[in-house]
Amino acid sequence: MRPVIGIIGNSYLINDEYTVHAAGTLNCEAVRDAARGVPLIVPAAPCYGTLDEVMVACDGFLFTGGRPNVHPEEYGEAATEAHGAFDRDRDRLALPLIRALARTGQPFLAICRGFQEMAVAFGSTLHPEIRDLPGRDNHRMPPDGTLEEKFALRHDVALTPGGTFARLLGGEVVRTNSLHGQGIDRPGPRVVVEGRAPDGTAEAIRIDRAPGFALGVQWHPEWRAAADPVSAPLFTAFGAACRAWRAGERPAAAA
Repeated sequence: MRPVIGIIGNSYLINDEYTVHAAGTLNCEAVRDAARGVPLIVPAAPCYGTLDEVMVACDGFLFTGGRPNVHPEEYGEAATEAHGAFDRDRDRLALPLIRALARTGQPFLAICRGFQEMAVAFGSTLHPEIRDLPGRDNHRMPPDGTLEEKFALRHDVALTPGGTFARLLGGEVVRTNSLHGQGIDRPGPRVVVEGRAPDGTAEAIRIDRAPGFALGVQWHPEWRAAADPVSAPLFTAFGAACRAWRAGERPAAAA
């Protein structure tokens, strides 16, 4: 049996009146083709099951991107117009779930908004608009063009020599796409930044002393994940960790 990988969805309003919970096909394809798992969409709200129930139902979790941002109250700041839209239900599900997974060692991979949730869950603050900071680039999705153009590789990410990501991805520099507006301002004490864009923006993080697979990337590796030389090893390692969890293997707790 392939591992069941829960994909944290997002809430959408169809025809201005009908609410649905959904996840992008790219995420489902990345789980199926690159992680070799069975994708299972998890509603972006805590009211459908307890953390224990959700964690038992899945072998690992993918925290996806999404248009709403983590509410700044989660990191002790007031909301402003620059912070954009919010989804408080997803905040209430994702943040405690990430903390629980990092405690037990159950595997998870966090992408874009998920990367920011992971950072905030462990004490980081976010800047609402990276491009407004002196010396920083515009990391947002290009407003026009095809999907190929929007997901095109845009900048290098320098990885910590000998770090988890460098070992996993087979080098100290990788090239990625860029489709985000927010970014880490001050990393929390357990948030280890292992990858940065040329302008210093944090792009790859792990949680210190997390016993299992607990990695996050600011870019979008789900785009053509099975064929991309950076995305494929990332999802492959994630899938392997999920298969090990399904087989009953449990990582030793950190000292």
